[in-house]
Amino acid sequence: MYTYPDVSVVCGDPELADEHQDNLLNPVVIFEILSPSAEKYDRGVKFQHYRTVESLREYVLVDQSQVRIECYSRQPGNTWTLRDYQRLEEELVSDSIGISIPLSRIYDRVEIPG
Repeated sequence: MYTYPDVSVVCGDPELADEHQDNLLNPVVIFEILSPSAEKYDRGVKFQHYRTVESLREYVLVDQSQVRIECYSRQPGNTWTLRDYQRLEEELVSDSIGISIPLSRIYDRVEIPG
């Protein structure tokens, strides 16, 4: 099963499935922007599939209708922990790729429904 994330990050050389070079086999972090039509799929079947990818260390869900980012991180023993960000003053931290991004930057120019 191939899926197409909104954003994926690879460290090192990308491993691609075929000559079309559109299926990355070794992502370290995957970002999905949640929409009402795809949220259930992104949280359910898609995340189940991504958890089978050995290289994946973090799965990040970005809500576009409210300030909320959920970052699932793979732990030893193949368990996943959740960090839930809900304030613009917070910073999304990705230990896997060594970055920290303020939520205020992520949601800059995003109109959140009131």
